[in-house]
Amino acid sequence: MTISRRTVLAGAAAAPALAAVAGATAHALPRTTAAPARRAADSQGFRVGVGLSDMTGPVAENGMMGYSSFEQRAEGLHQRTRVRAYIFADADDNRVVYACADTCMVFQAVHDAVLARLAAKFGGLYTEKNVMLTAVHSHAACGGASQDYAYSLATLGFQPQVFGAEVDGMVEAIVAAHDNLAAGVVSYGRSELKDASVNRSRAAFDRNPQRDKDYYPLGIDTSMRVLKISQGGDNVGGIGWFPTHGASLTNKNHLISGDNKGAAAYFWEHDVAGVRYLDGAPGFVACFPQTNTGDMSPNLDLEPGHGPTADEFENARLIGERQVTAARTAFKAASPLASTTVDSRIIYLDMADQLVDGKYTSDGQPRRTAPACVGAAMAAGSTEDGPAIEIFTEGTRNPLIDALGGIDTPTPQWLADAQAPKLVLVPVGLLPPDGWVPHVLKIQIIRIGDIYVVGGPAEFTIVSGLRIRRTVAEELGVPLENVIFQGYANAYSSYCTTPEEYDAQQYEGGSTLFGRNTLPAYQQGFAKLAAAMKTGAQVPRGPAPRDLSGFQPGFGQDFPVDEPLPGRAFGDVVVQPAGSAGVGDQVAVEFVTGHPKNDLHRRGTYFEVQRRDGGRWVRHADDGDWATKYRWRREVLGASIARITWDVPTGTPSGTYRIQHFGDRKAQDGAVSPFTGTSAEFTVR
Repeated sequence: MTISRRTVLAGAAAAPALAAVAGATAHALPRTTAAPARRAADSQGFRVGVGLSDMTGPVAENGMMGYSSFEQRAEGLHQRTRVRAYIFADADDNRVVYACADTCMVFQAVHDAVLARLAAKFGGLYTEKNVMLTAVHSHAACGGASQDYAYSLATLGFQPQVFGAEVDGMVEAIVAAHDNLAAGVVSYGRSELKDASVNRSRAAFDRNPQRDKDYYPLGIDTSMRVLKISQGGDNVGGIGWFPTHGASLTNKNHLISGDNKGAAAYFWEHDVAGVRYLDGAPGFVACFPQTNTGDMSPNLDLEPGHGPTADEFENARLIGERQVTAARTAFKAASPLASTTVDSRIIYLDMADQLVDGKYTSDGQPRRTAPACVGAAMAAGSTEDGPAIEIFTEGTRNPLIDALGGIDTPTPQWLADAQAPKLVLVPVGLLPPDGWVPHVLKIQIIRIGDIYVVGGPAEFTIVSGLRIRRTVAEELGVPLENVIFQGYANAYSSYCTTPEEYDAQQYEGGSTLFGRNTLPAYQQGFAKLAAAMKTGAQVPRGPAPRDLSGFQPGFGQDFPVDEPLPGRAFGDVVVQPAGSAGVGDQVAVEFVTGHPKNDLHRRGTYFEVQRRDGGRWVRHADDGDWATKYRWRREVLGASIARITWDVPTGTPSGTYRIQHFGDRKAQDGAVSPFTGTSAEFTVR
C-alpha cells in the first residue's frame, strides 16, 4: 500500500512555513560583551533617518501566515502590524536602507514591488543593491502576499489586500526615513539574554562539531546586538537583533498581531518613549529583527503556548518585555562607531543548481545543491511550536510510512539521491511552471560603519548563522563580533541547517529545501560578496529572480454585502459596558458592524477608547494598543458583530470613558460608506 500523490501534496500544503573581542579572529570562542574593533574616526559622520508606517492587512476571513494551517483564519486584531525603516548615509552619500516588518516573511513579490515603487519616486537612489527588507517572522500575521504557490496554498491563494498593505507600508516607512535624514551618530552595544529562547532541535544541534557547540554553550544564541541611532543629541531609533521565533501565539490564535517581536517594539516605542502612533511622526522608532532563528523557540517548555506561562498572549508579552530590557541595557552601554563608511553588495544565486567548492563542504569534496524538495519531517511540523500532520514524524525514518510500503511520489531517483537522507514527500522545485518555491534568491551584505549586516532569505539555525558570520569575517579581515547575521531577508525559501543538522532530519532539516549542501552554497556566495566589499570590486548580479505575477489565483477575496442585524442599524450597541471598571478589569462592548475588509483603516483605527477631558472626548487607547482586542464575527450572511475589549492597565487615570467604533458597510452597488457607533459611558476607578 502506498500514499497517493494527492495526499502528499495536501500534506505539504499544510506543513508549516511552506511557510568578539577587539582583535579576535573569526574562530572566536564563547562570546564576550565587548564592542567591535575600532579604527580612527572618519572626518565626517553619518546622516541617519528613521521612519514608521502601518502595514495591517485584512483582519477577518483571511488566512494567517506562519503555521500554514487552513483553519487559522483571521477573526480580528490584537495589535496593528507595522514596518520600521532606517536609512544610513556616509560623507559620499553612499546609502543603505534597512527595514523591519511585523509580518511573517518578506516574499520576493513584495520585495520587487517595493523596489519598483522606490525607483519610480527616487530613481536610482534606492535599489535592490542597497535596500534590505526583513521580517520579524510573526506567526500571527496576515497571509497571502506570496506569489510562490507553496506559500499561498493555506491562505487560499494570493490576497491582493495583504500584498497591497505590505507594499504600501514598506514604501511609506522608507519615504518617511528618507524625509527624516539628518546628521547623526550610530552606536553599537551588546548584552546577553538567556530566558527568551530555547533550542527546539537540540538533537540536530548536538551533531555539530565541538567548536560550534562551544560557541553556544547553552545551545542557544544569547546575544542581543543593538544599533543606537541619534540625531542632534536625541535618540531617534534602536535596532535590537535577537533570535527567537515569532511563535509565542499558537495556531489556535485568530487575532492579527506582531507576536513577541511586535510587542517588544510597541513596549519600547509606546511605553518607554511615549510614541502615540496616530499623533504624527514618531520621535523614536524601535525594531526587533530576527537573526539565526531557525531552531530558537520562545516556548520555553518546548510545547506550543507554554513558557514562561500557559497563556499565549502573556507569553508574547513576557518574551517581548525581556527583549526590550536586554536591548535597553545594550543601548545604554553602546559606543559610537568609529568608521562612518556605508556600503552594500548583492548577488542572486540559483540555489537549485550551485556547484560548491570543497572549501565549504563538510567532506572537503565539491558538491551540488538540488531542486527544492519538501521532506516528511517538514510535514510533521515543529512539535515544539506548531505540529502539523500527525502521521508524519521528525527523523530520517517514518514507521508508519515504512509499514505502508513507502511513498508514491513524483520524485526522480537522481533527485531523491541528491536530497538524501531526506525522505522526500514533494519535489516542489520541479512543479510547473517553475517550481512552487523560489530558487533564484538574493543574498546581501550591508555595511554601516564598523558593522556588517549579512542578509539571507531563509530561516537559518544558530550554527548556520555562525558559520556564515565566520566566513564573512574571515574574508573581510574583521572581528567576528562586527558581523551580524540577518535571516528572513528580501525573500523566503524555508530553512537552512548545517549539513550535520540536515542529517538528523528534524523539522528544520526536512525544510532545508535545496539539500545537504544548502549552507555551504550560501557560505560560498557570501564569501564572494565579502571579498568584493573588501577590495571595492563589484559583483555580477547573477540570474534574474522569476516573476509569477501573470497567474495568481486567489479565493476568499470577495465577501457579501453588509446588512445590519434585524431591527438594528449599523453602529448600534448590542452589548454595553458595565457602569464601572477598575485596573485589571475587562471592559467589553459589541457593535453591529460591516466587514473589516471594506476599509483596512491602515494608519488609523477601528475604534477608540475615549476619556472625557472637560467638555471634549480624547483618545486614550486604540486598536494598536496591547490592552485592547478587536474581534469580528459573522452572525448571519451579511450581518456581523464587532466585539471590542479593553483590559484596564495599571496607571489608567480615573475618570469617565466610552468606546467608539469606526466601521464601514458595503451596499448592493459595491459602494462603501463609513459609520460610527458609540457606547454608553462608564467610569474607571
